[in-house]
Amino acid sequence: LSPKAGKAGGDPSPWTALGVFESMRAAVKWKTGRNLAGLKVAVQGVGNVGAQLCRLLREAGVALLVADKDERRAQAVADEFGARQLSADEILYASADILAPCALGGVLNRETIPRLNVPMVVGAANNQLATADDGERLRAAGIVYAPDYIVNAGGIIHVAAEYLGETPDQVSDRIARIPLRVGTVLEQAQKQRRATNLVADDMAREILAKARREVA
Repeated sequence: LSPKAGKAGGDPSPWTALGVFESMRAAVKWKTGRNLAGLKVAVQGVGNVGAQLCRLLREAGVALLVADKDERRAQAVADEFGARQLSADEILYASADILAPCALGGVLNRETIPRLNVPMVVGAANNQLATADDGERLRAAGIVYAPDYIVNAGGIIHVAAEYLGETPDQVSDRIARIPLRVGTVLEQAQKQRRATNLVADDMAREILAKARREVA
């Protein structure tokens, strides 16, 4: 829906992409202490969210690898942002600093994880892990995984704000908390020596349990 004056509304894709971008910055800062400039990111899927993410990454000085099942779409994004276009089969195993799954779910599984050639996975796709055990496979492989439902929360935050009649500033304030949550999950996972998806699930369950206690 078109936004009302001064209210949140319209396409949620840019807000999803912003949350992913900020999550990447937080994860890289946590792992390496540096910013995104000069890194290489492989973006799998350049639809509404993936293309917006590419824009933000290019503005941050990131070198891009892109792919999409729609090769014409991938070519258009590659041309616009000076990216290298790969095939949809190649992108998952490309050598990069970050893999950003922004297409279908289930791409991280027992067959694909051993072939990944990145130290970090931070992307917008829903349900990136085929099973909960795949989070441990990533951890065992030394790959930092930022849980998808934290990373990609910007879009649903925006949709909720539209429903509640809130403002874009309120959306921005909530999205600014996403990288803080990513950092907390990565820190706790390291301390507990557990997979990040399991730590995130525990945190989510506790938030839900607290809310139930407060309304009981």
